[in-house]
Amino acid sequence: MPTRTPIRDLFPPDYREARRQFLQASRSVGAALEELRNMAQAPDGNPTFCDVAWIGPTDAERVLVTISGTHGVEGFPGTAVQCAAVEALSLPDSVALLQVHALNPHGYAWIRRVTEGNVDLNRNFVDHTQPYPDNPGYEELFPNLCPRNWDPGTVAACDEAIDAFAEAHGTHALQRAISGGQYRRPDGIFFGGHAPTWSRRTLESILDGALAKARRVAVVDLHTGLGPYGHGERIVMHDPNGANYARAGEAWGEDFASPTLGNSVATELNGVSLAAIERHLSDRALIACALEFGTVPTPEVRRALRADNWLHMHAPENTLASDTGREIKQELQRVFSPPDSDWREAVIERSLQTLEDSARWLAAA
Repeated sequence: MPTRTPIRDLFPPDYREARRQFLQASRSVGAALEELRNMAQAPDGNPTFCDVAWIGPTDAERVLVTISGTHGVEGFPGTAVQCAAVEALSLPDSVALLQVHALNPHGYAWIRRVTEGNVDLNRNFVDHTQPYPDNPGYEELFPNLCPRNWDPGTVAACDEAIDAFAEAHGTHALQRAISGGQYRRPDGIFFGGHAPTWSRRTLESILDGALAKARRVAVVDLHTGLGPYGHGERIVMHDPNGANYARAGEAWGEDFASPTLGNSVATELNGVSLAAIERHLSDRALIACALEFGTVPTPEVRRALRADNWLHMHAPENTLASDTGREIKQELQRVFSPPDSDWREAVIERSLQTLEDSARWLAAA
């Protein structure tokens, strides 16, 4: 499934170019476009947008959905995949393609994983009228995960404390404590928020609107930063005993993983979008996965996130525009979107294959 555009040129350098590329690619095939404005501004003072493109029959009941930028900075590879899909995917006549670009445009524009308000969108899909889940491991680790100072001595001491937690409780417990989601520390990493975010409300409105007529839906949510380098794991949140889990097997064979079954690089999480999508589309035949591409070792990813959190939560005024601020942003972009050609080629190949398999499943019944 070759693309017309060289793979190196599919990966944008920043949010503005990403949006331009996505819109240009979508318009080139006559896509119906909708722009959804986020009132939180980009660093340059301009607005940011989630853009939605529909390609194919307007009345299609079988829809392939791609989502990029759920975790803002992870949008760089997401844009590349969505532009490649426009060029290379061969869809059955009965299948439409719905592409949601930059679901979290604020995080994309600021080179952050979180939304405005420091919220991890993929922990935000909980019922905010109910008591939040507890995460005692996170509370124990919080002073070392999100220190108020970010100097070599402090970072080394915090890393040592995090390693000691892993020694005492195991690496799985460490992963669960850090990335499982937390609702007590608004200034911390992996904060799930205290109300539905703009991006959550936007996704829900897309599901209610664009997918109102769809009866058979496949969703691929594009992510990076977890797992072996260059490997794209299809992570599903479906109940292993449910019909949608069986449908995932029809589409992807045995080539997918479940945190519930413990065979995934991901741990079980609170408030994830895929589970919310399944609830929202409970009367449809659905397969949905987070296509997660590994980049660099987890401690490097975690350290980059912690540094970015310090930069926005605790750093002295004007640090963002300093050499230190630029270095932190460059590192965050590197750990979620490596510049290596072999990694980028693997992302495009695996993503297109996943989308092709999903489209065949949509058309099969």
